[in-house]
Amino acid sequence: MTELVDFTLPRALEAHEPPEERASRARDGVRLLLGHRATGQVGHHAFRDLPELLRPGDLLVVNTSATLPAAVRLDRIVVHFSTPVPGDDDRLWLVELRRRAGRSSVPYQGGCPDEWIPMPGRANLTLVRRRTDRLWAARLSTDVVPYLRRHGMPIRYGYVPREWPTAAYQTVFAHGEESAGSAEMPSAARPFTTELVTRLVSRGVLIAPITLHTGVASPEAHEPPYAERFEVPATTASLVEHVRARGEGRVIAVGTTAVRALETAVDAGGHVRAARGWTEHIVTPERGVRAVDGLLTGLHEPRSSHLMMLTAIAGHDLLRATYEAALAEHYLWHEFGDLNLLL
Repeated sequence: MTELVDFTLPRALEAHEPPEERASRARDGVRLLLGHRATGQVGHHAFRDLPELLRPGDLLVVNTSATLPAAVRLDRIVVHFSTPVPGDDDRLWLVELRRRAGRSSVPYQGGCPDEWIPMPGRANLTLVRRRTDRLWAARLSTDVVPYLRRHGMPIRYGYVPREWPTAAYQTVFAHGEESAGSAEMPSAARPFTTELVTRLVSRGVLIAPITLHTGVASPEAHEPPYAERFEVPATTASLVEHVRARGEGRVIAVGTTAVRALETAVDAGGHVRAARGWTEHIVTPERGVRAVDGLLTGLHEPRSSHLMMLTAIAGHDLLRATYEAALAEHYLWHEFGDLNLLL
């Protein structure tokens, strides 16, 4: 397998709160690091410069999934609800158990099959079987999504020291409660504002939706993604094909979730078709990408499986130069941090 970019992330470069809180900025007040594979150059911009960095006819593909308050806190552990287990049992979900540690949590390796856990609101969670080292298939005694809306809170890791409301984890593209399904925010779209979207459209940049409900991605795990629900609508597939056929615009995915959905929808002939269901597709440098010309994404942790996707799009040399520049110029990581545009 192609060597991945590796580095050490200083704790000082972790974004601890939303930009509108740490610097009284708007959501689009973060920075944008641009890497261009054709030239090998890396440039520094404000995120609100995005309309000027794109061309009329470029297509942004955005994830419309809304974020669930997917963490339920108990006395000693926190349960992170991830995704439903494929099948007919809507109450059977993958969950991660984490041990409370002060204001944060760490992975918890306990639990055994058939163990039941008392939950708030007189509900019970029964552990059915272990699916991975960190994930259990578990059945809640009531419908999961309404339960989380009553008793859950957004998933938060140790680099975010305090709770933020669910609204802080929603993007401008989220369709509301009917589209809620992501355990963690599709964070590449967080800096977009209504005003910025208006400027993009006014410039002639196209925007098309996909949906991919992302599961938990514990920063300690560094594991490939597992099956997640997705949909590429027929109108989006047609627009992607139109832009690619004209050869004038570029298809740019907003977030790794959008890449994963689009690449899943590519047929044997290399065309993007309408698709929905579950995807286990993993983008690697060996597989490459066939549907996208670029990616707008956050900065990812060392050894993260997402770096395989970034290497497939940008190439190893550009990605290494981009991350070296991000470290040298003190860009901020994680869901409340800065953005990276790879073309």
